[in-house]
This record gives sequence, structure tokens and C-alpha cells, in this order.
Amino acid sequence: MPLTFAAGPVRVRVPATSANLGPGFDALGLALGLHDDVAAEITTAPGVRVSVTGEGAGELPEDDRHLVAAAMRRTFDALGGQPAGLSLECVNRIPQARGLGSSSAAIVAGVLLARALVADGGERLDDAAVLRLAAEIEGHPDNVAPCLLGGFTIAWMEPSGARAVSLPVADAVRPTLFVPADRGLTATARAALPPAVPHGDAARNAGRAALLVHALTTAPELLLPATFDRLHQDYRAAGMPGTAALVGALRAADVAAVVSGAGPTVLALTGPPEGFEPGMGWQIWRLPVEVRGAWVERGRLGHAERDPVAAGRKS
Repeated sequence: MPLTFAAGPVRVRVPATSANLGPGFDALGLALGLHDDVAAEITTAPGVRVSVTGEGAGELPEDDRHLVAAAMRRTFDALGGQPAGLSLECVNRIPQARGLGSSSAAIVAGVLLARALVADGGERLDDAAVLRLAAEIEGHPDNVAPCLLGGFTIAWMEPSGARAVSLPVADAVRPTLFVPADRGLTATARAALPPAVPHGDAARNAGRAALLVHALTTAPELLLPATFDRLHQDYRAAGMPGTAALVGALRAADVAAVVSGAGPTVLALTGPPEGFEPGMGWQIWRLPVEVRGAWVERGRLGHAERDPVAAGRKS
């Protein structure tokens, strides 16, 4: 059946995310209260036009190479057809290449916008299929799951694709982010990982990941032992020594600190002790857990959505 495209613009708000959370490599993730806003509209003029404000402005492509646009094209293919053209407005607050899920946010935004721009898009692509498609585009589900679902998520792969569940987070979990000026690349961080790890390390991580589910949802006093990792952080340390040193200093101060995603941002799941100084070059952001996840509305971006400054971010 041919597609009927919706008239007028739609907008989506997508949260930042932190993946892995220590031992939950490629499986666990947390949505954070820092958002990108994106609006899209189908045009009769061919091609894709993209405007970018905030993070990545002047650096990101402004045509169909932009990740939101590319994800929309993939989604339109899955839905059964392509529009003549697209106009996108992106207001970015999630830092690029810092381990806070900027690429996953762009992918989720693109999938949800494309679905919303098709009259029966929800029937053609349900929420479970949205997760599968977003994870397929991203390559792994640990960031797209919390971006879509909100809260603390556990994601896994089945032959049919990605699946995930979202769990409530204990009130005492109050994320603090230590964000450096330097960037990191997920591909580089993954290249540092060995093809196999000792069986003992895998067993230890399995136990800590299971404990982390309990700690994040019920017993935050166990967050420090629950965030111990042997699968990826030590292997990546040489490529981001400042990040590794800050994680070590925070953990020595009894703070449940981990590398956020592939880094170089550091995530502390509880606040640092009074007077703790991370050293030069780090911004400190205190962000709430985003329980809602991504959401879509009709209409253009308003004045508040066009503000590239992250409201409520304390440093």
C-alpha cells in the first residue's frame, strides 16, 4: 500500500544516555535529563535541508549525510516509500563524541520523526520495531534503548533483533557527569578491546551486572561494588588516561564512578564528596534521570526548544 505522508511539521525530544554503567557492557543504559530537539517536515522540493544549532553547529553535515536524515531515510524505506524532500531543524545540547549517546539520540530522533510523518506509521512500525530498527542502525542497543524508553534499561539481542525493558531508578541515584573538552570515538574505544577475555573476568562481571540491577532499582548503597568492571574499562584506559585517573580517584573516595559509554565522560551515580576537585579541563553537570524517554509532538519547535543552552544543568 502506498504511503500517505502527514501534512505539517513534527518535533521530537530525545535524551542523552549513558551506556554500560560499568559491568553492563552493551546491555545496560541510563537516560539523562539533557535533550536534543529536532523538528522535521516533508517538502515538495527534492533533497534534504538541515539546520543545526548548538552542539555540532558548523561541523555536522546539513544534507542527507546528517545522521538524523540518514535514519529517517532508512525508516522511510522500512515503511515502504520515500518523500520528495525533507527539512530538518536540530537544536543540539548533547555533546558530540563524549560518551553521552549523541549518535543514538540522532538515530532515535530520525526513526520517530519518519514514523510520525507517515499517516499510518504507527501501524506499519510499532514501538518494538522502532527499537529493532534503531539498534540495527546504531549497531548495538545499549544507548538507543534508554533513549527510547527512559529510565534504566536492560537491552539484549534475539534472532529477531533488539529487545529491552525499562526499570525505575531508586531516588538516591543522582547522576553527576564529568565532561571533558576532548572528544573520543566509539570505534577507537572498541578497537582497544581484545577478542576474548579470561573466563574469571567474565564471571565476575556477570555477578556485578546482576548486582547493579538491584543496586540501581532498590539498594543504591551497593552501587560502588556493583559498578566494578573487568570487561572494557581497563583495556580502554591507555587511550584516555585522564578519564581512567578520574574514575580511579572517585572510586577511591567511595563514589560509584564509571566511564560513560565509550568515554571520555565520567559518570558518577552519586554525588562526589564535598570539596572534590576533578582537576583542570572537566565540567561538572548534575543531571536527573530522564524517566520519560523520547517523545513526539505535532508542530514546529517553540522558543524554549530553540534555546541551545541546557536548562537546569549545574556546573
